[in-house]
Amino acid sequence: MYEMKKLLPYWLVSPYILYFCVFIAFPVVFSVVLTFHSWNIISPMEFIGLDNYIQLVNDRLFWQALYNTLRFLVVHIPLQIVVALALAEFLNQKIRGQAFFRGAFFLPVIVSGVVVTILWQQLLGFNAGILNRGLTALSLPKIPWLEDPDIAMYAIALMATWKNVGLYVILFLVGLQTVPVQYYEAADMEGATHWQKFRYITLPMINPTIFMVVVLSTIGGFSLFIEPYIMTEGGPLNSTLSAVMYIYKQAFQYYHMGYSATLGFFFALLILGVVAIQKRYVEQEV
Repeated sequence: MYEMKKLLPYWLVSPYILYFCVFIAFPVVFSVVLTFHSWNIISPMEFIGLDNYIQLVNDRLFWQALYNTLRFLVVHIPLQIVVALALAEFLNQKIRGQAFFRGAFFLPVIVSGVVVTILWQQLLGFNAGILNRGLTALSLPKIPWLEDPDIAMYAIALMATWKNVGLYVILFLVGLQTVPVQYYEAADMEGATHWQKFRYITLPMINPTIFMVVVLSTIGGFSLFIEPYIMTEGGPLNSTLSAVMYIYKQAFQYYHMGYSATLGFFFALLILGVVAIQKRYVEQEV
């Protein structure tokens, strides 16, 4: 009986250990091994050494896809943080219909990404899009939202922000509600303005929330796939081809599994490095 009790904890954690080994550890190890092989799923794997890494260095299309992703992040992350924080500050006030606005802002988050992307595709269409119809009605020229290589990725960034901002509004709202009211009352007694209270009290106190939002936005932005895949298929002229979309094409369109694993491994290390830099410069002690 004593031996059974000693083994009980191990039996209790065994389902998670099995899950970790089968669905996390094995895929990661297999992917790393696969980076040194050529494999098209059908034929046996062939060891090729560092050829996949050499191909990665010389792959201009991958670097363009990575540049497109970074261009998306430069617009998406600041826009998402500013909009989410502004909406959270608005919802943190005593306003009528507060519950309705919270639900309305969060609704796009729970809607299927494919559905949202199709809706925005109809909104941004050049000839039949609602926005261009409105511009035509005002005697203004149409804007090639998804047809111009210079602005297509920024249009996708706008749509992605609208889709995901509700989640970060909730996170910011939780952070704002944890700030002690006494700080604001003391600031009021000193005659501080609303901006001074926001800058010197609110922002430092919600810094952990800001860091979390930045990290989640970065990881989500690096995972950009559905939006360009459905709206533009990576065009025009590969201007909206994201890194994840390129990795997907290498794996499931060209069946270059080894090279796709190499791209994914490098991309994961890149995300890890970016998040580490963000932790160094964004997260601060209050």
